[in-house]
Amino acid sequence: MRLYVIRHADPDYPNNTITAAGHLEARALSQRMQSEGLDRIYASPLGRARHTAQYTADALNLPVHIEEWTAELATLRMEDAPFAGMCAWDIHGEVIRGTESLPMLHNWHELPLLSGPHIRETFETVKAGSDEFLSRHGYEREGGLYRVRHRHQEKIAVFCHGGLGLTWLAHLLEIPLPLMWSGFFLAPSSVTTILFDERSKEFAVPRCLGMGDTSHLYQAGLPVQPSGIKANFY
Repeated sequence: MRLYVIRHADPDYPNNTITAAGHLEARALSQRMQSEGLDRIYASPLGRARHTAQYTADALNLPVHIEEWTAELATLRMEDAPFAGMCAWDIHGEVIRGTESLPMLHNWHELPLLSGPHIRETFETVKAGSDEFLSRHGYEREGGLYRVRHRHQEKIAVFCHGGLGLTWLAHLLEIPLPLMWSGFFLAPSSVTTILFDERSKEFAVPRCLGMGDTSHLYQAGLPVQPSGIKANFY
């Protein structure tokens, strides 16, 4: 199976949709995904993801199935100064990586800024949603592996969000959550491609073939929008 994790196009947050620039991005993205060929399309229930997905759905004459668990992670807000109110995935990288030892899978939640129970609970909810979703598609999680219950070569796209996308990828790729948040960026309308690498008849391992790809924007002569970058972008 090949999984495409796609961030929505340039967002119009107040109106829960995408901007004029976002519509151009979504149209260019639909042409790229039409050339890829998809078997199924899923989207977050939020307007900016659904409206982005609709362009691809129309191009491929496929329905958009809503996955509630892929909505943006509204509960992941920092509670304490100096980052109160900030999305957890926007915490400064220098704070995450400036510690004596980098956070690992087993202890990242011990970082003082990330020790709030709501952060772990939200991550567990994403993990559960992911595991149930992939189980429906024939891949049942066992530890860090996925047991292949139904082998197939379907191509599946999920239109979601920057924070949710990074959080989901941390689970799929077994990367410590703070390092995924601080080390990677999903630009609006970007495509991350995950192959379920099947080296045996029993198990598959998610393997990233491309992260945050925006080649469709370059092909269409469109700029990459900086939504989500909080400082310098050039």
